[in-house]
Amino acid sequence: MSNKPIANEHLSILKKYSAYYNLLSDFNKKQFEKRVQHFMYSKKFIPRGFEIVTDEMRVLISSSAIQLVFGLPGVYLANFDKILVYLDSYYSHIGKRYHQGEVNPRAGVIILSWNSFVKGYADLKDSLNLGIHEMAHAIHFENRIKNKDYDFLDFEALEILNEITRREIPKIREGNGHFLRNYAGTNQYEFFAVALEYFFENPQELYEAIPDLYITLKNLLNQDPIKLYKLAS
Repeated sequence: MSNKPIANEHLSILKKYSAYYNLLSDFNKKQFEKRVQHFMYSKKFIPRGFEIVTDEMRVLISSSAIQLVFGLPGVYLANFDKILVYLDSYYSHIGKRYHQGEVNPRAGVIILSWNSFVKGYADLKDSLNLGIHEMAHAIHFENRIKNKDYDFLDFEALEILNEITRREIPKIREGNGHFLRNYAGTNQYEFFAVALEYFFENPQELYEAIPDLYITLKNLLNQDPIKLYKLAS
């Protein structure tokens, strides 16, 4: 853990690569920097198949987590103390297939393919973002694990989200061109993760297509990307 101001080289990485950070007000940028720093020094980043997790990797993976919990002060996904980084897709012996990322709450691990992570932030309008997707899974699990972060998501908003999920998954599975991509129909966890990709990358379009879903996610995470984009424009 570190209470030091964010290092200049880490700040440069945020300024260069984090579109979300660059949308924030000056005050919120300072808060974001502190929280990225806090997250980064509270996790162990472990390389798989290569020598070292670079500062760029550590900063940007940390910023993807803080992006999701920025409206939830004090939440740092405490259960997940290890982040495993592969350069590319990897074979999961649990799932018996190749993965780009996954979350294992029992082991306290978030696993990411760096190449897939970078692709997710290369196009900020395609609603395909591995960092957001896997951190969404981590949030979903963290909320139910009895630790210092336990039960941080608004209960009423979660109940509404569950109702929307039960309503929308059958529509997705019908295959008649639902706004959310088909993978959201897998189960409630994938619905939440995919919905957050749309929430951050295409918020206005999500609001127009499924307004109650957008409003519920806004209440759940205590942030409003539509407003953020408008203020920054």
